[in-house]
Amino acid sequence: MGFKDIIGQQKPLAVLASALAKGRLHHGYLFLGPEGVGKHLVAIALAKALHCSEIDNDFCGGCVNCRRIADGNHPDVRVIEPLAGKKEISIQQIRDLERALNYRSFTGKRKVAMIDPATLLNLSSQNALLKTLEEPPQDSLIVLIAPNEGGLLPTLRSRCLRLSFAPLPRHEIAGFLQSHHGMKGDDAEFIAALGMGSIGAALALDKTELIERRKVWTGMLGSLKRRDYHGAMVAAEALAANRDEALNFLKWAESWYRDLLIYSVADDSKDLVNFDMESQIEQQSSHQGVDSTLRAIGQTAGAAARIQRNLNRRMVLEKFLFGVVGGR
Repeated sequence: MGFKDIIGQQKPLAVLASALAKGRLHHGYLFLGPEGVGKHLVAIALAKALHCSEIDNDFCGGCVNCRRIADGNHPDVRVIEPLAGKKEISIQQIRDLERALNYRSFTGKRKVAMIDPATLLNLSSQNALLKTLEEPPQDSLIVLIAPNEGGLLPTLRSRCLRLSFAPLPRHEIAGFLQSHHGMKGDDAEFIAALGMGSIGAALALDKTELIERRKVWTGMLGSLKRRDYHGAMVAAEALAANRDEALNFLKWAESWYRDLLIYSVADDSKDLVNFDMESQIEQQSSHQGVDSTLRAIGQTAGAAARIQRNLNRRMVLEKFLFGVVGGR
């Protein structure tokens, strides 16, 4: 077990492995990339590499320290996330973290804090964290984990070393699903495609349920006519009833408009995410311009980011769907 066993993300892993070997880790990192591509996994791996009692600059996964980090009960490693029932990471949590980082390490090694997702830091907690990053406690390491920079103060970002995590290749996800979860080849390829580079997203998908949801979503988008703002409002209200449903819809919508763009520009189906819906993609791409498709792709990502920051779901979805019907 070690860095070599982590799927993909060779560039950020190489940066971290080099810094470990040279003893030149930064005091603050910002891990950026889509959900489920390995950001949290790599942060945990880094903490293990710092504390592993069996291997230098890597981790064994089996020693006491590695196991305690994996179980979430190592005294020098903590994950900061919203408390139960809360939507944000509070300033009090950051103040508590600062006090903990200023205490002497239990093990004599680095104290590690992972803030995930960092986009749920409110303004007050971000400002409190900024002070900690400006004057980091001795032998401390803070890792901010986020799908994007949206909502993070520029001053906060500037105090961290940014590492970008890219979507994983489809074949790597399919291989993982087959080898670790016993999926058949066709099912693994289907789920890997719809995971859009995210193992986490792929593992959360149910093929049968997803096929049914896509029928609903494509029917909904297909029923919206140009300037049909009332229809957009009705659709937004239905989607906004459930946060997970809204986010799943937007993630799928991003893949749908991406497919429309690929088909419009390249007239090629081999890289389609929804490859089993090629006939529908061909039909809709002929009626939708490239510019409006590009705008829709950007709007889906923006809408998802706003919902993740707990903005009003119905209003966010209305704005997105208004853009869809207004751009047709």
